[in-house]
Amino acid sequence: MNERDTTGVTGKALVTLRARIAAAWAVHAFTATGVVTGLLAIAALISGDFRLALLWLGAALLIDGFDGPMARKVNVNAYAPNMDGAILDLVIDYLNYTVIPALLVYRFGLVPYGFAIPAAAYIMMTSLYCFGNRDMKTEDNYFQGFPAVWNLVVLFFYITASPAWLNLLVIIALGILTFVPLKFVHPFRVVRFRALTIAMTGAWGALAVVLVLGSAPDSPPAVSNPTAYWAFLAVSLYFLGLTVWRSYKGTRPA
Repeated sequence: MNERDTTGVTGKALVTLRARIAAAWAVHAFTATGVVTGLLAIAALISGDFRLALLWLGAALLIDGFDGPMARKVNVNAYAPNMDGAILDLVIDYLNYTVIPALLVYRFGLVPYGFAIPAAAYIMMTSLYCFGNRDMKTEDNYFQGFPAVWNLVVLFFYITASPAWLNLLVIIALGILTFVPLKFVHPFRVVRFRALTIAMTGAWGALAVVLVLGSAPDSPPAVSNPTAYWAFLAVSLYFLGLTVWRSYKGTRPA
């Protein structure tokens, strides 16, 4: 319902309607705060603080994880129909999932010398296919092809302290996988194994925060907290396993 269309609505019903409209716009405003965390991540990378930039991207990830369920709960399409929440979400995701991670690759020399600009451009260009692909998701809400979550990739680079040449190979491979219909789980919307997947997502995120906060230039995560480091890698294998299972064996809708 359009927020200005209140014909025939009076009294308590009008108050309820206005409350629902306000709630819908509040969710859009919450989604929009993702650009603020993105800006703070950019400020951190400009100042040379890789760790802080990752933490702000983590905050953006939390916002993105909660705004979808909130939007469905308050029915934003019905009560704020002139704002396309899906487009708003895509714009913010491209900033936080692609542009800023590409800048991190460039700013912190995550690839061999001379490859920083080509690698960043490659990340941004291949991701455009993901964000523009109308068939990006399957009927059971898996992503088809690598879903351009480069924020998680650069986080993985940071935590594992992987060498620059390996990072470059990973970037090339994931860019190619954007166009390959492997199935990557959406941790909140895929029904099958949802409870376990959400729990594993929470564990993965908590371990990542512990590792990033506990790290220092002279003490990488594997050294500062080896227990959390190996647990982080073990949980990561769960998501890799889901990709393999759903891509090659999980053909039934979940």
